[in-house]
Amino acid sequence: MNEASTAPATQERETVLSVRGLTVGFGDNIVLDNLDLDVYRGEILGFVGASGAGKSVLMRTVLRLLPRRAGSIRILGADYDKVSETERMNLDTRLGVLFQHGALFSALTVKENIQLPMREYLDLPQWLMDELAYLKISLVGLDRDAADKYPSELSGGMTKRAALARALALDPDLVFLDEPTSGLDPIGAAEFDELIAQLRDTLGLTVYMVTHDLDSLFSVCDRIAVLGQKRVLVEGTLDDMLACDDEWVKTYFRGKRARSIPRPGHSGDNPVK
Repeated sequence: MNEASTAPATQERETVLSVRGLTVGFGDNIVLDNLDLDVYRGEILGFVGASGAGKSVLMRTVLRLLPRRAGSIRILGADYDKVSETERMNLDTRLGVLFQHGALFSALTVKENIQLPMREYLDLPQWLMDELAYLKISLVGLDRDAADKYPSELSGGMTKRAALARALALDPDLVFLDEPTSGLDPIGAAEFDELIAQLRDTLGLTVYMVTHDLDSLFSVCDRIAVLGQKRVLVEGTLDDMLACDDEWVKTYFRGKRARSIPRPGHSGDNPVK
């Protein structure tokens, strides 16, 4: 797993996201059924599953963008169902979201996109919002002149970074990333993975990352959770994934397109395939 990780042992960590008994459906179609999941402070959790299994549905339900039929969701120690509207707004400021295709507003510049959450939740003078936007732009590795560009003027990698800057606008504790490396070439994807790890370590973020990218799972994720059969099939380290008997999990992590995986205690010359 991520050897450079500074995340402490699971049993010592605070649970920042706790999902219990979650059931979500559309009409007669049940997408998630009695699902449980925990995310711990300071970790990068990679969330994987087959296409159409409900990964994005779960993320959007946690963010209250979709309704649920049953279950509870606690974020940063608070139950969304039991707090006041003011407390919910305060919780919202502690969350950041990067959607799969960036979801930047095309009529706004990068700087204006980043300032949207500030305008929604904070009462700040324009000069301060400008300085904060430039800070976020720098944090994600963009040049200062990217601030005045429109989304149509950005490359795919720049769009991802600009969207990440917007997700960081309010200095969140927990960041949700939906397929952050999709559409990027291998070099760009690796650089983005490195950026995520650096931001986690520098800012103390907790990262919930929906991904199909095996390289991301191997290089930056502290734990992995696998969605299947409408629930979390297995969660844990890479070794836990390799030990799982579920056929989909075995195919995903040890199939033809899986990376070579050194056995514990062996050199990289003895890969598991």
